[in-house]
Amino acid sequence: MTPARRPAPATGPTWRDVEPAPLVLLTGPEDYLAARARDRVRTLLRERRGPVEQSVVDASAYAPGQLAALASPSLFDDAKLIHVTGLAAMNDDLLADGLAYAAAPDPDVVVVWEHSGGNRGKKLLDALKAAGAQVVECRPLKNDRDKSEFVLSEFRSHRRRIDPDAARALAAAVGSSTAELAAACAQLLSDGPATITFDDVEKYYGGRVEATAFKVADAALAGRAEAALKLWRQALDTGVDPVPMVGALAAKLRTIAQVHGTSGGAARLAQRVGAAPWQVERAQEEGRRFAEADLVRMLGALAEADAQVKGEGRDPAYAVERAITTIALSGRH
Repeated sequence: MTPARRPAPATGPTWRDVEPAPLVLLTGPEDYLAARARDRVRTLLRERRGPVEQSVVDASAYAPGQLAALASPSLFDDAKLIHVTGLAAMNDDLLADGLAYAAAPDPDVVVVWEHSGGNRGKKLLDALKAAGAQVVECRPLKNDRDKSEFVLSEFRSHRRRIDPDAARALAAAVGSSTAELAAACAQLLSDGPATITFDDVEKYYGGRVEATAFKVADAALAGRAEAALKLWRQALDTGVDPVPMVGALAAKLRTIAQVHGTSGGAARLAQRVGAAPWQVERAQEEGRRFAEADLVRMLGALAEADAQVKGEGRDPAYAVERAITTIALSGRH
């Protein structure tokens, strides 16, 4: 079976560093990131050229000639910013005028084209790209890694620091909404200390942290015994079964054991251990505080817990708690 291909990494500017240009194309369904990109373009344009004349064009209700009229010189010579929305539902008039404009864009006008996804308007998108448009991908944050990277980047952009485990906890607490995650970052940037720790996130958002198996494992492997046990008890209260908890701990610990003490690139090691490169990088980072004897002891504790939760013990939850405690107290602190 041929493995599924991963999307190619973005090669254009991101929503964080896009610059004003005659043609700017925002693609993808994440409205919040598109809004941030638009705000950045508008702000930079105003800083560099003074007053900005802004226009919004609805691609689904476009009238012939509208784009050319809006791009014509201003009476007061103000900078012009045109935002064309809803390209995924464009009408034929916008397609025709858009193709003509892409072939000869006005160098003094900034036109931001926004397409939320789908095949409608592909011909225009291809023409914009061929004409050298800055293409900014506005993709949703699909997984925990995406959300954690977003949090870390938000703090870096403000020259502030948040610990990686705190970033993961914040992403878990807030959920999947990019806008809500950005608002949570803004609150911590405004109210929190210079460096945000896991305890700071717990203080503000502790009641909202999702106590899933892998988040318990993250806390235990980071040496945060109290946090790991708290998350585990919350997980029990929400109905998490002890068996997948042991499985999550075992999966993470096996990867750490496989890459422990190794050198070389994450991509090469990933092929050998059957994990993604980012998982290898994280396992290498987590494994630095453990000696080989620690790994043997932790794997032994998990093997015992696995037997207990699968029928050999009377209290599976307590068996898991013992394993979590052993892991969290192992290694350098």
